[in-house]
Amino acid sequence: MTRLPLQTLPAFRAVARLENLRAAAEELHITHSAVSQQIKLLEEQIGFELFDRRGRRVALNAAGTALLRAVEPALAALDEGVRTAALASGNAEQRLRITLLSSFAHRWLLPRMGRWRECHPDIGLELHTSQHLVELQREGFHAALRQGSGQWRGLDAVCLTDSPMIVLGSPQAARRLQGCSAAELADEPLLGSTVMWQRWFALNKLRTRVNPVASFSDAGLMLQAAEQNLGLALGREILAADALRDGRLVRLSPVEMRHEEAQTYWLAYPPELADWPPLMALRQWLLDELALSQRELDRAVPR
Repeated sequence: MTRLPLQTLPAFRAVARLENLRAAAEELHITHSAVSQQIKLLEEQIGFELFDRRGRRVALNAAGTALLRAVEPALAALDEGVRTAALASGNAEQRLRITLLSSFAHRWLLPRMGRWRECHPDIGLELHTSQHLVELQREGFHAALRQGSGQWRGLDAVCLTDSPMIVLGSPQAARRLQGCSAAELADEPLLGSTVMWQRWFALNKLRTRVNPVASFSDAGLMLQAAEQNLGLALGREILAADALRDGRLVRLSPVEMRHEEAQTYWLAYPPELADWPPLMALRQWLLDELALSQRELDRAVPR
């Protein structure tokens, strides 16, 4: 069996991704000649070419594509192993890279960042907001704050809160709608998802046509619209916690959606980081702060 020259694989992967020897050399901090020699050595050792040469551009051929598909998982695992070893050594910078939804960042996390700094002044947070599911290891993140079932391949997850979805309106709307039934709320301008509103009305034993006046890709924007009296929002209680406490939003119905109807929040992370002190600190701080938010809501908002 042909022996694969392992030292050439980083150059092979870089050239395959960038399709340019010079760009790969710059990324690897070696010379253009060194990259060329490593690709040549790899092809000579295995006995066939891996790239089609098109002037300055190189592109994987069928053999190269097959080889990259085979070696990429191993290279990614090695990269992650080095990162994990650096963390375990204690020499790595104490900085957590976290990806999360912008709604959770703006409506709940950012107002509490001062308390995080008071508790953990030696651990920095680097926040990345995205509506899309991010591959943590591949993109260099330590953890993610996600909504869902808690099942993500290759990750451990801790449930943070099963905060329900509730009907919210501005103080002006609350004064006008005090004592209204669920059926009467259906005649109001509604904000958000048609499907979620239909589910909420179904919990009230109502089958009604729902046509929201506006929908949003970001729950934080929807709550802001409700605060400005543009309509009623069906939003997650925890995201509205500060607005409910301060009176900028008012809960308009005791009926709430939980569990199957409303996805919960989780902290997800690679299992090898489960005992890493900065991540353990974040996990406990989030649980403590969310519990505090719930106690404040229980005192301030009648159910």
